[in-house]
Amino acid sequence: MKSLIVAIRASVVLLLICGLIYPLATTGVAQVIFPKQADGSLIKTNGKVTGSKLLAQEFKGPEWFHSRASAASYNPTASAATNAAVASEDYVKATKDKINELKKENNDLGKDIPADLVTTSGSGFDPDLSPEAVRAQVPRIAKATGISEEKLVSLIKNNTKGRQLGIFGEPRVNVLELNLDLKKLR
Repeated sequence: MKSLIVAIRASVVLLLICGLIYPLATTGVAQVIFPKQADGSLIKTNGKVTGSKLLAQEFKGPEWFHSRASAASYNPTASAATNAAVASEDYVKATKDKINELKKENNDLGKDIPADLVTTSGSGFDPDLSPEAVRAQVPRIAKATGISEEKLVSLIKNNTKGRQLGIFGEPRVNVLELNLDLKKLR
């Protein structure tokens, strides 16, 4: 009986430390040191939350840069990858369908289509595209908005982020931030 009481006390103490005190302390420190990141890296426009730098959003219409495909239909409560094998018939069909859709939307799209335009990311919510994938959409957007291709390419260059610390990752463009800058041009 004595061992049971000790075990219950230890469980309650560990529950309070690990389940309450530690999470509150780390959240408090994060709010002080990294407030924007702790709040979800939210982007605000005119005081209103437009989205997060960390989550892809769906942009419809020929006048917008389109995000990478989402395995969870851009629903942040259902974050998921496709888990489809590259050689599976479903995956091949979905990729071919996406290629056909892109070619239909982007008449000037050549035969070298950037992979991130037709595949989903591991999380299903990658907010970034490669600069090549964004540039492939320029003719469609220029035609739909009347903004010159040169201005759009300049906009992409201004929104391209390089490798982290100069060595990690690949150059990338956050589609939400790019579209917010595009909206300012119109």
